Amino acid sequence: MAKKRFAILTGGGDVPGLNLAIKNFVLGAEEEGAEVVGIRRGWGGLLWYDLDDPETQRKYTMALDRKIVRRVDRTGGTFLHTSRTNPQSVRPKDIPEFLAKSSLGKQVKEDGSMDYTDHVMKVLDHLKIDSLVTIGGDDTLSYSARLSKDGFPLIAIPKTMDNDVNGTEYCIGFSTAITGAVSLLTNFRTSVGSHERIGVVELFGRNSGETSLVTGYLSYADRTVICEVPYNPQKLTELLVKDKHDNPSHYAIVVISEGAMTDDGTVIESGEADAYGHKKLGGIGELLADQIKLFSGYNTMFQRLAYLVRSGAPDMVDRMVAMNFGTLAWQLTSRGEFGKMVAINNGRYNAVALSNVSHTSRRVDVDKFYDVDQYRPRIKNIVGMPMFLE
Repeated sequence: MAKKRFAILTGGGDVPGLNLAIKNFVLGAEEEGAEVVGIRRGWGGLLWYDLDDPETQRKYTMALDRKIVRRVDRTGGTFLHTSRTNPQSVRPKDIPEFLAKSSLGKQVKEDGSMDYTDHVMKVLDHLKIDSLVTIGGDDTLSYSARLSKDGFPLIAIPKTMDNDVNGTEYCIGFSTAITGAVSLLTNFRTSVGSHERIGVVELFGRNSGETSLVTGYLSYADRTVICEVPYNPQKLTELLVKDKHDNPSHYAIVVISEGAMTDDGTVIESGEADAYGHKKLGGIGELLADQIKLFSGYNTMFQRLAYLVRSGAPDMVDRMVAMNFGTLAWQLTSRGEFGKMVAINNGRYNAVALSNVSHTSRRVDVDKFYDVDQYRPRIKNIVGMPMFLE
């Protein structure tokens, strides 16, 4: 009887803990005599796989076993590499040359974007993959749900420092990002305080304010601006000026989400939309710093905490969750319980139907966790809440 053969990939932004999830899945599979193939560069590895090019297999796949994954848990990121490829919406400039005239693509947009899911399915069949494990955020999981709906056996693992995937209270990468952000913000106080300024810290998070909310809460930032609540520049400045005056060290600090907007609807985006329709967010913190100076006359310090907070090795929480998510993904795979995403619900490990994980991101529950008038976290009732206040 042929060995079962499974594949695993990581897509979207990297976070600490990915390698641990991969490792535990591989260890579980090997223990039961199954083979695991690592797909390199996320969905791109399947899109760019040329069935007529022998070098393709070496470039976009790698056999995974206990020896290969032995040391991968010691670093962050993903040793399989990643991409933001969306096989169901490939822009003309991103179509591989060997697929350009293929019958395996279907046009899905007026700009010539193509759906190459038929090609992806053909590659998985060529590789003799019995089922697939995907690790990613909303975008990666949206295509995972598509493949699952089309009948391919699949298990998903949620990861994102934004912690905004629906269906789970926790995503791999969140704890390490918050730990790093709190540490960097605390260090930032020395410069802001030395110069008696108002410091502005901008954080990743796209259209969810949770990363900023929790960072502001844990670091005792004076004010925290989240995506879910538009801010008034003059009102926020007045609050920060009061914070500065009330502080014996004569400074104040505000945390702001990269996806935040002013009360006139201003959002800072740049560049071309990616394969999932997202433009690059960032710059709202710099705008706020300029607004504060305009309305108060005080000098500011602006710092964007971007890739640094999702780099490096995972902390204890992300090690624990990533290892258990990897193990749970293997347990579901071995039992043939496909079409699911591993999750944490009510503080307990669980699995939810992948079809119920919508493409929209989870947002901060403002009524429970935020003071709209004061622009700061406010936990209205902690009794009965899970550890991460989800």
